[in-house]
Order: sequence, then C-alpha cells, then structure tokens
Amino acid sequence: MEFLGDAILTFLCGEFLYREYPQADEGELTQLRASLVDQTQLAAFALQLGLNHALQLGKGVEKSQGRSNPRLLSSAFEALIGAYFLDLEGDVDAVRQYLEPFFVWALQQRQVSPAIVNVKSQFQAWALAEIGAVPEYVITAESGPDHAKAFVAEVRVQGQTYGRGQGAKKQVAEKQAARAALIELGVLEAVATLDPS
Repeated sequence: MEFLGDAILTFLCGEFLYREYPQADEGELTQLRASLVDQTQLAAFALQLGLNHALQLGKGVEKSQGRSNPRLLSSAFEALIGAYFLDLEGDVDAVRQYLEPFFVWALQQRQVSPAIVNVKSQFQAWALAEIGAVPEYVITAESGPDHAKAFVAEVRVQGQTYGRGQGAKKQVAEKQAARAALIELGVLEAVATLDPS
C-alpha cells in the first residue's frame, strides 16, 4: 500500500504543480514537489488526519513514541492513499480532489508567496474545510464580439454566491471570482493579486 500510495502522491503532486504554475521551470517544480511529498510533510498530513491515533503498534514501538515517528506517520499516509485509490477502483479524479487541499494547505503553512497558490485551489480548500462542498463556477454573462469577449463568472458553494469576477476568458473570470471570494472572507489580502495563469 505504501508503494502504491507513494507513486500516486508523487504523480498527483507533480500534476498539481505543473497545472498550477505553468511558468515555473523544471528545477523549481521538482524541488517543490519533493518538499510536498517528503517524510516530514506526509507525517504532517497524517497528523492532520489523526492517523497517529489509528496506528496499531507493538508495545516497544509504543513506548518509544512511535505515534510521533515521522517515518511511521508518512508510511501510514502513503498506505491510506494507496488503499483509498483501490477502494475507489482506480478513480484517480476522486483521489486528486481529496489530495489537492492538502497540497494547498502545505504551501500556505510554508508561507510561500501569495503568487504560488492558485486562488481557485485555495478557495476550494477553504470550501471543503469550512462547508464540506466543492465550489461551482457559473458564467453569468457574456458580451462583445468573438475576438474580444468579456465574461462574468460567479463562484458558488451549495447555491450561495461567494464571489464575482470578470475577464477576457472564462478561466480568468473564474479566477477573479475566487479571488474576490477569498478577499471577502479575509483569507486573502486585497494586495495579494498575483496568480499563475
């Protein structure tokens, strides 16, 4: 399970970073991926889930504080991801949706520049943590000729609108809506407007 989970984590983390930061070079992405799936970070994910309380340990390991051992905790998290993937019969999209908020959280904990966290992923992480639902983006207006379109988007969670944005592309309008929602919620400062695109 650990072997499978490790492979899935490495792949999905790499895909996440490649998608979120298309302008970053290979060296930057490789370093960032390594830091998000290393033993220390995976142990932090395990603690966040409370896996330390679920471990079945021998008396000797228990006495030697095995429940706080980063190697055991990271292995447990890898095994959990491997088992989750198998339980879902290989539905990598569901595993991706489950893991990405962890990656966003880890980047935030490292106090990475605001430019490094995609606002849509950040708002999704907030929505999953606070409401338990995935945001929906809706294009509410479209105007202008084909070569100079303007779109207006809303981001909604369980039918409630949290932000609105506009842009020359649907994706830009959606990002602006997510950014507006994060600013309104006080999660993102208004000056932190850089975002990879």
